[in-house]
Amino acid sequence: MLRDFPPLGSLRLQPGAGYAQPTQAVPEKVAADDAALSVMTDLSRVTAVIILPGDSVDEAHRRMIQRGVRLLLVVDQDRKVVGLITATDILGEKPVQAASERGLRREELMVRDIMTPQERLEVLDLADVVGSKVGHIVTTLRKAGRQHALVAERDARGRHTVRGLFSATQIARQLGATIQTNEIARTFSEIEAMLSR
Repeated sequence: MLRDFPPLGSLRLQPGAGYAQPTQAVPEKVAADDAALSVMTDLSRVTAVIILPGDSVDEAHRRMIQRGVRLLLVVDQDRKVVGLITATDILGEKPVQAASERGLRREELMVRDIMTPQERLEVLDLADVVGSKVGHIVTTLRKAGRQHALVAERDARGRHTVRGLFSATQIARQLGATIQTNEIARTFSEIEAMLSR
C-alpha cells in the first residue's frame, strides 16, 4: 500500500532560521469612515498575549513590555478567558490598594488580585463590528472611557469566543490623531472613592 508513496528528501535546518507566526497586516493609515475591522486586532490571525491568574503582576508587566502590548487576556488552565489586565491596572493605584487590603508586598501580588474579572467584562459583538466604521469604534471607546474594547463572536449555541480587540493607541496611530478617553479620569475618580471610604 505505501509503495506508491516514496519518502521525501530532507535537509539540515539553516542557522538562524526563525519560525512561522500568525500575522495580521494592518493598514498604516485609516480614516474614520474606513471599516472597523481594519483597526481590530483579529485573534484568529494574531496570537493573543495571555497570562495565568496565578502569575505575578511583575511577570504580567514584563510580558507586556516584551510583547509590546498594554493588555493581556487572563486565562485558566483550559484557556478560557477569566479576565484581563492592562498596563493601567499595573501602573495605577490598583496594586497599592490590593497590597494594602491583603497585607502583601507589591511583588507578592498576583494577576488575580488586580485583574478585571470575566463577569465585569463588557464586549462588543462581532456582528455589530462587521458593519461599523473606525469612527464608531473611536466614539465607543471615548463614551466607555476605555483604552481597549474586546470583541466577542457567538457560536451557533450563542456562546462567546473573544475574537479580537481594539486599542485606542493603535487606532490613534493609524488615524494619525490623538484619541482621548477618560480612563485616567476614571482612575482618579476611583482613587477619590477609595479615599472617601
